[in-house]
Amino acid sequence: MSPLELRAASGLAGLYALRMLGMFLVLPVFAVYAGHMPGGDNHALVGLAFGAFGLTQALLQLPFGMWSDRVGRKKVIYIGLALFALGSIMCAMADHIVWLIVGRAVQGAGAISAAITALLADLTREEHRTKAMAMIGASIAGTFAVSLVVAPKLADWIGLPGIFVLTAALALIAIVGVAKVIPSPTVSRFHSDAEAKASRLPAVLRDPQLLRLNYGVFALHAAQMAMFTVMPLLLAKLGHLDVSQHWWVYLPVVLLSFVLMVPAVIYGEKKRQLKRVFLCAIGLMLVAQIGMALYMPNLTMIVVWLALYFIAFNVLEAIQPSLISKIAPADAKGTAMGVYNTCQSAAMFLGSALAGWLYQRYDSPAPVFALSAAFVGLWLVVAWRMRAPKPVRTQLFHIGEGWHGDPVALSDKLSRIAGVSEAVVLLDERVALLKVMQDGWNEDEAKQLIMETH
Repeated sequence: MSPLELRAASGLAGLYALRMLGMFLVLPVFAVYAGHMPGGDNHALVGLAFGAFGLTQALLQLPFGMWSDRVGRKKVIYIGLALFALGSIMCAMADHIVWLIVGRAVQGAGAISAAITALLADLTREEHRTKAMAMIGASIAGTFAVSLVVAPKLADWIGLPGIFVLTAALALIAIVGVAKVIPSPTVSRFHSDAEAKASRLPAVLRDPQLLRLNYGVFALHAAQMAMFTVMPLLLAKLGHLDVSQHWWVYLPVVLLSFVLMVPAVIYGEKKRQLKRVFLCAIGLMLVAQIGMALYMPNLTMIVVWLALYFIAFNVLEAIQPSLISKIAPADAKGTAMGVYNTCQSAAMFLGSALAGWLYQRYDSPAPVFALSAAFVGLWLVVAWRMRAPKPVRTQLFHIGEGWHGDPVALSDKLSRIAGVSEAVVLLDERVALLKVMQDGWNEDEAKQLIMETH
């Protein structure tokens, strides 16, 4: 990567991490602290407040990404960060659970994920885009792990309002970073590998393989949000831990899950056993959810079930985007990821809202975990019939600005190369998108064909 590309990728990964930090920091402490404010004795309202962020994210994520194509990436990012900061301040100042719901909804309205990935695509060459996207993915995973450990102690120091003030400050710092650190693209165009396109939505929404993965991310994050709606309360009641001590539980289980996740994912990729690893992880998560619903008498069992849960969660969180990339049509990867991310945000809302309602109605966590087990159990049934994905990866090549030949003919020639399973040339994007076998393909022949078109 060039110095400019490295600056853009690291800067945008940091921006993504700052923004996700604002969301993740409240996960392990929200239910406890929100429960102490006026109206917080109604767990249904606490669940709505927890999930309102996801509702507005789901509604605005794709529109904001498409809007950035028309008005510019940075303008949309500035607006999104400003909305997130405003919502954070509203949450910090809320004196009733209803105003906390409103503030969380405003926070989520700053739906800039798609605009960030589009800007990253503008600022990186095709051959380096996958590495740049991986940097963003790593920043999200790291932020999630750090938040689980740091948030309980931070909340003890400054309270939930203080965390919201901190996240507002981080959003404002991010605005300055976008202006001063992130380069402005000289040319901004649509990128099928990174952005959603309205015309490709019908094909993506009809694809049964992609629908299985969309339900999967929905089940995964609905169960996650449902769990965090009640787990902090259980650590306090059953585990007799102060909120500031909750990191004693989260730190070892998260570290263990990361240690075990890496070899599981490598095995799945290298040995072409992604489906087997995928199904085993779903099964492990189902065991954890059933265990939480049926037998959680003390802190020891909470730790056991959480360890199993986080092992499964991190494996699934790593594998699912890889499956989307392998299964989605080459010219609709961005659209498929856009729908996938929207399903994830919708799950954040529905999972926490239903969990809050169930906990309020039955005054017990068992129905909440039973609901999560139902989501995950259905996921196992749905995923069982999924076709094992081909061992492919996406390769992008730039098409020269001066070439005006037949993109269909070039696509056909590229698709005939040994090791290429799919090829499409998008002349308006000046790019050739190829899906190639991971264990070898004739890259030199592809480069030669593309060079001949210049």
